[in-house]
Amino acid sequence: MNMTNRKGRVYLVGAGPGRPDLITVRGLELLKCADCVIYDKLANPALLNYARSDAELLAVPKRVGSESFRQEQINNLLVQKAVEGKSVVRLKGGDPYIFGRGTEEAAVLAEAGINFEVVPGVTAALAASCYSGIALTDRAFASEVIFVTGHEAEGKQQTGIDWSLLAKFTGTIVFYMGMGNLEDITRRLIENGMSPETPSAVVADATLPTQKFVKATMATITDSCTKNKIMPPALVFIGPTAAGDSRLNWLAELPLFGKTVVVTRDAQGGAEFAEKIAGRMAVTIEIPVTKIKTLTDSGDFIKTLAQIHAYDWVIFTSRNGVETFFAALAKLSKDARVFGSAKIAAIGIRTAETLARFGIKADFVPSAFTSNDLARGLIEFTNLRGKKVLLMCSQIASDDLTQLLEAAGASVDNVPVYTHEKNLCDMKPLSERPIHWLTFASPFAATCFFEQVSVDFVKSKNAKVASIGPVTSKKLVELGVKVDIEASEHTFDGLLAAIEQHELRTTK
Repeated sequence: MNMTNRKGRVYLVGAGPGRPDLITVRGLELLKCADCVIYDKLANPALLNYARSDAELLAVPKRVGSESFRQEQINNLLVQKAVEGKSVVRLKGGDPYIFGRGTEEAAVLAEAGINFEVVPGVTAALAASCYSGIALTDRAFASEVIFVTGHEAEGKQQTGIDWSLLAKFTGTIVFYMGMGNLEDITRRLIENGMSPETPSAVVADATLPTQKFVKATMATITDSCTKNKIMPPALVFIGPTAAGDSRLNWLAELPLFGKTVVVTRDAQGGAEFAEKIAGRMAVTIEIPVTKIKTLTDSGDFIKTLAQIHAYDWVIFTSRNGVETFFAALAKLSKDARVFGSAKIAAIGIRTAETLARFGIKADFVPSAFTSNDLARGLIEFTNLRGKKVLLMCSQIASDDLTQLLEAAGASVDNVPVYTHEKNLCDMKPLSERPIHWLTFASPFAATCFFEQVSVDFVKSKNAKVASIGPVTSKKLVELGVKVDIEASEHTFDGLLAAIEQHELRTTK
């Protein structure tokens, strides 16, 4: 095969241990630019959100039945995509060179004359150690650490593991991929002279909200894992440091760790909120019961846009409104100059921050984030009598803001730039695990959710309900739903803070 005209390059990138933001800066930069991403099942799928929208995404899972890829197939695919002239990121769980077969892939690329780069990743042992409080080394207990595979190559006639040496090792032993052979691992170590009372631990789903952590003696660790339903992927720690120090297990102290939080907002907004929740180490279930429909193609909007400079105030009541408005401007090859001398008001900090992304500094932002607070604050801030005011909002928004501004003497035009529509969702995820929190960010989301899920079902799950503000809470009560908490700051950050504070209070 003639390789002389190829332009492609392959990057073997360590995706890290599971939590997506533990990928290296270099790895993320390459992922964002790649023409093609070839990923395995241990790489967090959330990382694919960083890939270009036009990037080719190829899954190459192993040991998953008919869809399984052999290593030889993966090697050939890497060469093929590089020969096509593509920039290829091979996204590998953990680190490419630690039990990741990265050396085999690199050797194939070198043999084919393909340029490549290896980008290290946070390997699972380091991550599981930091996220469980098990120090790999400790001046008082362990000056050495050794990584061992718990799953040797298939068809290998003789073991490559020196069990007699491991049994005498006084530091920390970490077994990768050892869950399937855990009983055999502990038996071999004991047979070779290691004490059955040696401290042992297993960390499953390291760095994820589903992380599980079991400690026991080496003689009882297998039974403990069975009792606690520990499943791979998991790391096995054996040695003095495996006893751990409960004070170092910071993850278990996070108020939302392991909790399941349901997000009911539209897909785009829900994904942003879910990312914030995941950052608190909670499990998120996205049930987008609403979807956004833009209304900026309407004649009313186009007509208003041509006269927008004639308004004294333009008010944005949501981030969605800002993003939809400026997307319409871009489509029409216009920019922020359309506002002329009009002043801009935003309903809250997040809406103001979104405006700032488009080069607009809001002239007024209320201290509290509801339509009533916006109206009252703006009335105190400036004399609105005889002033022309334009509201850029959702079609389903209440008319409270309009009424208050008109009562202050303003002439108000309400031009919806988007609306929310009901979205039918797959509700099966709600039945697959315990639900700790249901979150609602609008009355419409609450209505759409309980049109698809009964109130009795929520009660049967013993789920708590969190509302973003009083208007949403009122609708939930009308639907027969008990509201457990209401955010004092009516934003997603405020909603998340309220949930955390509630968990802290109830666990003390």
